[in-house]
Amino acid sequence: MPGLEEVREALAAYPPFWERADAFGTTEDALDTLQINIGLKCNFACKHCHVESSPARTEEMSRETLEQCLRVFRDRGFKVIDVTGGAPEMNPHYEWFLREAVAAGAQVMTRSNLAICEEPGYEHLPELWADLGVTVIASLPHYVKRTSEKQRGADSFDPAIRLLQRLCALGYGRGPGFGPDAGALELDLVFNPNGAVLPPDQKALEREYKQKLAADFGISFDNLFVITNAPGGRFGARLLDTGNMDRYMGKLIGAFNGDTLEGMMCRTQLSVRWDGRLYDCDFNQAMELPCRSGLTIADLAADPSLPLQRNIAFANHCYACTAGAGSS
Repeated sequence: MPGLEEVREALAAYPPFWERADAFGTTEDALDTLQINIGLKCNFACKHCHVESSPARTEEMSRETLEQCLRVFRDRGFKVIDVTGGAPEMNPHYEWFLREAVAAGAQVMTRSNLAICEEPGYEHLPELWADLGVTVIASLPHYVKRTSEKQRGADSFDPAIRLLQRLCALGYGRGPGFGPDAGALELDLVFNPNGAVLPPDQKALEREYKQKLAADFGISFDNLFVITNAPGGRFGARLLDTGNMDRYMGKLIGAFNGDTLEGMMCRTQLSVRWDGRLYDCDFNQAMELPCRSGLTIADLAADPSLPLQRNIAFANHCYACTAGAGSS
């Protein structure tokens, strides 16, 4: 399978993304989301995973680095903490961090594949999420078992469905809101296409998901987020290996939509890797493309005068965030 350098070299051959996005190449003055990738270990090894998580990965964020993230959140006016992975639940400090983040006043989102909550030691997490008012963003490749497991692997669908049912029983997915203070527990789902294709219309697919999950399983949820697969990580390597990179990049570039540039997630967030290095987004993490400043979360925690506003490190995998309706 091709490595990262081969993927980066292949992507560099296409028309430069930054030429189209240069007018939006600086972040907003104030950032609202601190996205924290707390580890790469996962109970799955999904084909589309851009950070190449798997059960074999051992990288995880330390307690010290998590404390630095909390300090930066408190000092710098962030509103949201977005906890991701891997399966973030597999970091041994995960529960402690959720409690501390909520206590610090954060609107906390946790990413989850849900099936992890049926493995020993993780069964209690849905109740913890509900108690803390954490928004759950769950990946569900499809509402049909066969299609979903083609992307995620055997025996992955039924546990996810059971966990969604548990979350609904706990009060999730009943209406808009960000935790109990807003009157609801928010449950959002994420869809990634299975292969070198662009995703369908988000609103139409959301209606389809809601109808099918309600009818077949009694599941309700708030929003479906449709994410275009970025041509990096495990997915980018597979594109190269199967000779599909040109075709896929042609689709992304052909679907470029300049109206999406202003709302790109990199303009209002800061992404922290498990080792404390800073990135514009987790797609840039996958491509080993750190923030141009070279700073770490430890630097920001030690010196509150360091600016958060920055020039964004664009590259050609960014076409995935601006194709069609965009992925932000």
